[in-house]
Amino acid sequence: MPAMVACCRRRVLQCASASFRAQRSAAQPRQRDEGVGPAERREGLGAHRSGGNMAPDAVSRVRSTGSAHFGCSFPSIKASSSFARNIEPLRAIATEAPPAVPQYSSGEKMKIGINGFGRIGRLVLRIATSRDDIEVVAVNDPFIDAKYMVYMFKYDSTHGPFKGSIHVVDDSTLEINGKKITITSKRDPAEIPWGNYGAEYVVESSGVFTTTEKASAHLKGGAKKVVISAPSADAPMFVVGVNENSYDPKMNVVSNASCTTNCLAPLAKVVHEEFGIVEGLMTTVHATTATQKTVDGPSMKDWRGGRGAGQNIIPSSTGAAKAVGKVLPELNGKLTGMAFRVPTPNVSVVDLTCRIEKSASYDDVKAAIKAASEGALKGILGYTDEDVVSNDFVGDSRSSIFDAKAGIGLSSSFMKLVSWYDNEWGYSNRVLDLIAHMALVNTKH
Repeated sequence: MPAMVACCRRRVLQCASASFRAQRSAAQPRQRDEGVGPAERREGLGAHRSGGNMAPDAVSRVRSTGSAHFGCSFPSIKASSSFARNIEPLRAIATEAPPAVPQYSSGEKMKIGINGFGRIGRLVLRIATSRDDIEVVAVNDPFIDAKYMVYMFKYDSTHGPFKGSIHVVDDSTLEINGKKITITSKRDPAEIPWGNYGAEYVVESSGVFTTTEKASAHLKGGAKKVVISAPSADAPMFVVGVNENSYDPKMNVVSNASCTTNCLAPLAKVVHEEFGIVEGLMTTVHATTATQKTVDGPSMKDWRGGRGAGQNIIPSSTGAAKAVGKVLPELNGKLTGMAFRVPTPNVSVVDLTCRIEKSASYDDVKAAIKAASEGALKGILGYTDEDVVSNDFVGDSRSSIFDAKAGIGLSSSFMKLVSWYDNEWGYSNRVLDLIAHMALVNTKH
């Protein structure tokens, strides 16, 4: 009899131990999701296990095992639909379409020509097709024929397919949404007869003619004004929302600065006007651009820039911070910075670490930026306090979206400010906004 009792006792202890292991296995996180198949992962089961929650089948096993071996019952646990549902993605404020920047139209459509059908040239055309105050009448690119233009314009790996209609009429004409656009392939901008097509404003987006002298060649073909979609060594630079009011109708060639300067300048403007910037260092974590190499290749002027864009984080130089001193003279000499090129296709982020004159908390600075984003800089400067990441800003037309949660203050005079920007879409919108402003000023003179 004692031997039988001892045997039964061992059996009970073994069963209890097995039950406890089953319960613990179901309840604790698995290091590598052992036993979680593809179907379970799709239903979110693996995610819930790693979070410490038991799946319904595991709960039922523990309940039945526990009742049988221990002579007790667990509280009734009903399988919730939350175990099987996928986690819903966060919809950030930044993904919502911002209010349109006020269009400075004089009442007549501005007729525009585009030289260079690269990333910016194509997006400027896309945006122009959705605006009532702008009409693109001609596009010049010496390396692309009409059929290939249609293909490149219609399909975009970052911004998706064009939702309107586009087709080739003939070798020198495209039709977009029922409107015809002349196509030319001149290498010398002086040979493009912009005047014949009615193009008064030319977007110089080839990346080649970035000085006043070179870009002025477009004027010989009948264009009245040229906007360079890049920083310029000598052309006046403008950032919409910051210094566009200093445009003078006597200026025939101007620069829209860089996408990074367009992000940094509105932010710096608000902070400086409210608190005073003593000095600052900027870092832009910048998406890959067409100037980089897909794999390691020759780059004599910038050796690191020749390394594979998809494989590396590449330190690089940028004049964006210093350029802020040109659009905000009171900050001249107070800002400088550098860049990291990272292997993402689009959307970049500015980190401005600055020392301010007026004592303030980080919350004070956030409040000032939020007020500006809802007031004078609405549509240019944005504000978000959600848990966003870079892809949440693809297609955002604002120049700069301040991330309240990403920044931090060290003291009442020293803090880090973070702001996102779609370096393609946001910048291309500003190119057209600058032209619209120029057109309005020109009509008044």
